[in-house]
Amino acid sequence: MRIVFAALFTIMAANAQAHEAGAEAGDPWNYLFVVLPLALTALAYAIGMQRLWSASARGPTIHLQRAVCFAAGWVFLAAALVSPLDRLATQLFTAHMIEHEILMVIAAPLFVLSKPLAPLLWSLPQKLRAPVGRALVRSVVLLPVRKAATNQLVATSLHGAALWLWHAPRLYDAALAETPVHWLQHLSFFCTALIFWWALLFGRGRQDYGIAIFYLFATTLHSGFLGILLSFAREPLYRSQGAGAASWGVSALEDQQLAGLIMWVPAGMIYVAAALAFAAAWIGGSNNSFAGESNDDDGARGGQAAVPDGGLRNGSHRS
Repeated sequence: MRIVFAALFTIMAANAQAHEAGAEAGDPWNYLFVVLPLALTALAYAIGMQRLWSASARGPTIHLQRAVCFAAGWVFLAAALVSPLDRLATQLFTAHMIEHEILMVIAAPLFVLSKPLAPLLWSLPQKLRAPVGRALVRSVVLLPVRKAATNQLVATSLHGAALWLWHAPRLYDAALAETPVHWLQHLSFFCTALIFWWALLFGRGRQDYGIAIFYLFATTLHSGFLGILLSFAREPLYRSQGAGAASWGVSALEDQQLAGLIMWVPAGMIYVAAALAFAAAWIGGSNNSFAGESNDDDGARGGQAAVPDGGLRNGSHRS
């Protein structure tokens, strides 16, 4: 718990230093809509995981890898959205691209690998866990999300559409001009990335890992092609994005070219690495895959935590 609060204070201090250094100031209320959800999510996850560990005969060994993935994903998400990088992104296209890639190819898959539903449900009072879990499963509003998250073609298309639409000059400039549109852009990238990675990892299980490799390859191609377009354009495509580039010693076109290169090569390499991991898991056929379902998730959906060794102390555990 102390680690969570220390991370939050670090983020606040980084923002204060950005103001003192002369970075472009934003409306503090805008960050409240990011800092508060981040803080509440971290707090809920920490409480839920502590309860799961207390209820398990195996203690902290249960879900330890998932907790590490969640912590890493949370740190990267905070670094992208509420660190000086976010303020720098208003001046440099390169920083903006790094921010987007962190959301889509680093934070999103880490959160998916953490499978945070069980700890978040366990953060609730005991009497609410099962009803909330059932409500989430039966929700008509979430039905399209659930269907997309189990269909790799739909998830890949949805994520690709978000990527290309938001890089259309008019929409991109609108995101830079209006803060609500900017946050909507980030939310679109992050949420569609969550659906994309979930569909690949857990949508249909190990039997579809071979198809997942194909969709990763397709995503590498179309996102890389967008990066190539940005890198080899003969003039800046987003006039407002390059306004602050001169103060950093580069032209708007050079800034755009570097941003495109980041989308093309480093981000593409992450997709390639993920495809290799899928191939290894698919060919190896290990029962200990990172996508393997455990009894804990089934128990958590019902408000209880069944552990692999059969240890269950929910009857003696109270919130």
